[in-house]
Amino acid sequence: MVVNVADVPRATAFWTAALGYEPRYEPEPDWVVLQPLDGGGPNLSLNLGTTRPDPVPHVHLDLYARDQAAEVERLVALGAVRVEDWPYPDDPFDYVVLEDPDGNRFCVVDASQD
Repeated sequence: MVVNVADVPRATAFWTAALGYEPRYEPEPDWVVLQPLDGGGPNLSLNLGTTRPDPVPHVHLDLYARDQAAEVERLVALGAVRVEDWPYPDDPFDYVVLEDPDGNRFCVVDASQD
């Protein structure tokens, strides 16, 4: 997965803390590949880009959390922003939409029932 960002060091700091990842090698000013600390799971690459993300992205990350409210608060403390104008359904829903510091939207899904 590759995400375009406006500031690679800032995005690296956010996503390593958010996901528990680390750089695979010394980050470059315009590119870094992040990997899980435990070695299992997908990589996340951050690429320096000049465009803003679409408000309704075609692809986004879903992060699953057993304590959704605590995870949302942790991510907000790291620099994420709640997306208040998302067209949430009227029926009960199990996700909260956030933006990373570069405006890339992602969801925190309630996994407490799993």
